[in-house]
Parts: sequence; structure tokens; C-alpha cells
Amino acid sequence: MPTFITIGYGDPDDYDRTDPAVRDAAHANDAALLARGARMGVAGTPVQVRNHDGAGTGTTEGPFLRSDLPVAGFAVVEAASLDEAVALVAGSPCAVAHGVIEVWPLDETPTAG
Repeated sequence: MPTFITIGYGDPDDYDRTDPAVRDAAHANDAALLARGARMGVAGTPVQVRNHDGAGTGTTEGPFLRSDLPVAGFAVVEAASLDEAVALVAGSPCAVAHGVIEVWPLDETPTAG
């Protein structure tokens, strides 16, 4: 079954102003995703990793990408299609609390031939 990476973006203030019943339904949606095997988590502080030309690893704290909203969390979901993956996460907290969720198809890694 195809795998999708999801990235949720959301502002805590927007979450707080969302009707509690809507938030409860969104958390129930996430519980259902977990029950069907999704891997989910809240975003921690990122570290950028570089090893240009294999000359040595360097790290920088903080995100490389920038967004109008902070990254709130990630999930790995399996679905038969992109449309199904979108439907699965459409009820999640970031989607309903004035944020956004990106759904990225995870293509297979090419093998060395």
C-alpha cells in the first residue's frame, strides 16, 4: 500500500480559538489514524545536517524551511491513493483549527543497479 508523509502546520492561538467540540472530533480522527497504524508525533526542535562533499558533518539548530505557520507535527500514513490520504487527515487538528496539512507521497527509493 502506498505511504504518505504528512506535515501539519498550526498556530496554538488558532487551535485555542477553535470550538472545543471540533477539537475533540479532530483528536478522535487522529486516534483513528493511530489505530489503523499511522505513526504520528508532535514536531520537536529540528537540526539541519550538512556533509558537503563528504568532508565532515556540520549541524545548525533550527529549521531550514520557513512557513507562515509553525510546524506542529508529522505523520506517516498508508492509503490506497492520494485522495484517500487527504480524506484521512482532513479531520485532523491542524486541518480544522485554521492550519494546514501537507500530504507528500513517499515514492520508493531507487535501488543501485
